[in-house]
This record gives sequence, C-alpha cells and structure tokens, in this order.
Amino acid sequence: MIKDTDTLNNYLAVIKVVGVGGGGTNAVNRMIEEGIRGVEFVAVNTDAQALAISDADIKVHIGTDITKGLGAGANPEVGKEAAEDSRDEIKAALAGADMVFITAGEGGGTGTGAAPVVADIAKNDVGALTVGVVTKPFSFEGRRRYGSAADGIKTLSDNVDTLIVIPNDRLLDLSEKKTTMLEAFRMADDVLCQGTQGITDLITVPGLINLDFA
Repeated sequence: MIKDTDTLNNYLAVIKVVGVGGGGTNAVNRMIEEGIRGVEFVAVNTDAQALAISDADIKVHIGTDITKGLGAGANPEVGKEAAEDSRDEIKAALAGADMVFITAGEGGGTGTGAAPVVADIAKNDVGALTVGVVTKPFSFEGRRRYGSAADGIKTLSDNVDTLIVIPNDRLLDLSEKKTTMLEAFRMADDVLCQGTQGITDLITVPGLINLDFA
C-alpha cells in the first residue's frame, strides 16, 4: 500500500545551528541575514552585549556568575567553566533536535572552551547528530591563540560526529594583498556561514538529499 505523500512528509527533521562565542555568534547572524530557512538558530555566549544584538531564535547567556556578562578573556578554561555552569540551559535550548551544527571561531575563550561542552550535550544528552564547523585563527593572531585553537579542535573532535575545520590563512591566500584585518575577520565569519549553510541546504531543500534520522 502506498501512503499519502502528505503523511510521508509530515515529519521534518529538526535542525539547530548553534553559534558559540564571538565568531560563532557572528556566523549565526550572517546566516540569519542571508535568510536561511528550515533551521532554528541558537546563540551561546558569555558576552551579554553580543547576545543582545543577535537575532538568533534562542539566546543562551552562559556563565553569568563567572564572567559577569563579559567575554571569557581569551581563556578557554573560563569558556568551558561557563558552559558547564549552564548545562541545563544549553540542554533546554537544544531539546528536540535531530541534528545540531556547532559553529565557532577557535582560539578565543568562549568558542574554544564552550563548544566541546555544547557538543557533548547535543550528542550525548539530546541524542542529536552533531556536526562542528570551526575556523583556525589567522597566523597574525599569534602562537598562543593558535595553540589554544589546536587544543580546542582536538577536544571538539572527540565530542562530535563530524568536524569541519577551515584554516583562516587560506582565506588570505585567496584574497587581495590589500585586505585589511577587519576585512579578514569578516571573511572568516562569512566562511563559517557558507560552510554551515551549504550542508543545511542539502538537508532542508526538498529533493537534494533525503536523510533518515530514525
């Protein structure tokens, strides 16, 4: 017996895109500006001001007692502690998701430290297919930030089903020599946006790829 197509299409996969930290929140804002549909946007940050200007569907202010509404000061341990302190809020924001995309700029405090915690919650507590899309810092950002990024990427890879890493230095190789620092960071945000959008479009645009989340 052939079922009615309306019944077959009655269930749509619930996809949530989570921007963690400054770079991740910027990427989510760019995706919202681009009008991406079929996904729910979540912004997770220690920085209250960055959250206030985000248009994400759900905003999770983590570590309010730890950072007092400020950023994590480029310290991944602070970012991790903030996320651990807000596990219940993060879990509530991700509840019901079949697939979770976690996007972040590696090397800072919140994105580097909190993203693995968010991934752990998405994968093990919520039971969602979990994909990370992150950037490596530019070389001009310094060895310390680059080292923090390497550690963060390793930790994140242990907590996701799939991890996509975008080296920011490659953007400079492909751009004009007169590219300013501000333009370079904007390009990094755009690449995070495009990388995540490319995958979500494959899933949410009818007729491209049909995924079974059973």
